[in-house]
Amino acid sequence: MRRLVAAFLAISMLAIVGCTKKAEEPKPADNTPAPAPKKEQVVRVNIGTDPKTLDPAVSTGVPEANVQLSLFEGLMRLDKDGKAVPGMAATNEVKDGGLTYVFKLRDAKWSNGDPVTAEDFVYSWKRALDPLLASEYAYQLYYVKGAEKANTVPVNELGPDGKEKVGADNKPIPRKEEDIKKDFEAAFKEVGVKALDAKTLEVKLEAPTPYFLSLTAFHTLYPVNKKGIDAAPQDWHRKPETLIANGPFKMVSWTPKDKVIVEKNPNYWDAAAVKLDKIEYYLIDSESTATQMFEAGQLDIVESGVNSAELPRLKKEKANELKILPDLGLYYYRFNTTVAPMNDPKVRKALTYAIDRKLIVENITQGGQQPAMSEVPAGIPDVTGDFRANGKDFFTDNNVAEAKKLLAEAGFPDGKGFPKLSIMYNTSEAHKRIAEAIQEMWKKNLGINVELQNVEWGVYLDRQAKLDYQVSRAGWIGDYIDPMTFADMWVTKGGNNQTGWSNAQYDALIETAKKSGDPAVRMKAMHDSEKLLMDEMPIMPIYHYVRVRLVSTKVKNWSEPLTSGMNLRDASIE
Repeated sequence: MRRLVAAFLAISMLAIVGCTKKAEEPKPADNTPAPAPKKEQVVRVNIGTDPKTLDPAVSTGVPEANVQLSLFEGLMRLDKDGKAVPGMAATNEVKDGGLTYVFKLRDAKWSNGDPVTAEDFVYSWKRALDPLLASEYAYQLYYVKGAEKANTVPVNELGPDGKEKVGADNKPIPRKEEDIKKDFEAAFKEVGVKALDAKTLEVKLEAPTPYFLSLTAFHTLYPVNKKGIDAAPQDWHRKPETLIANGPFKMVSWTPKDKVIVEKNPNYWDAAAVKLDKIEYYLIDSESTATQMFEAGQLDIVESGVNSAELPRLKKEKANELKILPDLGLYYYRFNTTVAPMNDPKVRKALTYAIDRKLIVENITQGGQQPAMSEVPAGIPDVTGDFRANGKDFFTDNNVAEAKKLLAEAGFPDGKGFPKLSIMYNTSEAHKRIAEAIQEMWKKNLGINVELQNVEWGVYLDRQAKLDYQVSRAGWIGDYIDPMTFADMWVTKGGNNQTGWSNAQYDALIETAKKSGDPAVRMKAMHDSEKLLMDEMPIMPIYHYVRVRLVSTKVKNWSEPLTSGMNLRDASIE
């Protein structure tokens, strides 16, 4: 306000002087033209939906991960080829046969100017493991010694048999919060993460983990700023003043259902390498709208929302801007195995066998996706060769005869007596088209009536977590290049399981794979676990992803590694 008032007074004085004496015309010093003002470097990206949260410890979705990638940086980060390279840690040393990592942090700062310290990582990892936070991705820290024990401190009362007590409503009886905190604090003292000094972090693992460095670039392991969280514990991640960043950008604003805006963080350790001044993340869930805006020059990148119905035309007209990239992911449906008739593996298999994946990828998605008759996609190394090539397809696509046989064995010949089924999906034209196709296939092939439920992203995530659905659309992108990034999702009560499925043999196979240092033993356990998963079928594989993007030719040096979101750290506009 003072600056505005001062400017007004100066203008007033000039006006008074102008009444008494004509001002002299300024004379140019020479004929050199004034330099053109620097054009602001801004990239406009559609990420498809409103993030549910930007808290790295509790987020699970791709839209969230894309924004977080610009705001935060872990001990390591992924380069354009997906290789783990130094981030907050300038160096790392691996000791004790892969059981101990010592990270030396660089002189980095938070966006508020405070130094990033080793204690920030201890605080952040402890927070992610706190059972009261209920992070669905906390298991990504279970590789750290003692982390699983700390995270699984009981939150409900236990009986003498070790099972949870239930009340009159048949729901678990929660423990007192102070008792949970006390037990967690005691357990965390044994967790293998320690600040040796302000710039040295020591991490001890349960077993050698060949992909651990890549994991430190994953959002659950990002550092978060305690000062910002303490200032607004419930919604610190929604406010620019409390979302204190350590990455290449910092948040300027978040307007729900419109956009998230981030701008260059001058305190980032490598700020000189960051060319962009600003990124505008648009939250448009209509694929038609996003594609039209790109073609009108209103968006520079469509990361999510390329209209699959327009792909044949876009391949011809936008050949230089349409990007179809490899991906490490699975598009699938979850079954809620806790409710009838989804609790019967024969029903789940019948539904899985009775759809035509080839028709879906050729007529609906049209981007080169591959029909999935397994969980783990191609592109992951085995002991020798490729994990998928060494495995097999576990069923035949569009096997209607076998599907009808299984459904009859389950007590529903030709669909008679089968209750009405619902498919839940988050808002997306592509998800809707796929659901409509499967709805028709199940009706035609099995005589089952299906209704479709379209819900917004936040509601969709909440209902999946609460098992408030029968069949739910889902997708999974690998977090690192190893079969375990798919396999450990389905352990009993796993944070991202969300099917209600539990199998002790499966849990044991995953435990073997995680604890063994022998690659042959690890890979055999994961092949066996995938076979068991496909025998039980708590999920229905549909297709293996490719990444379909629209990227303006004026955007340079962007990257999207196989296990990462879209990285604009090194991008620029030309």
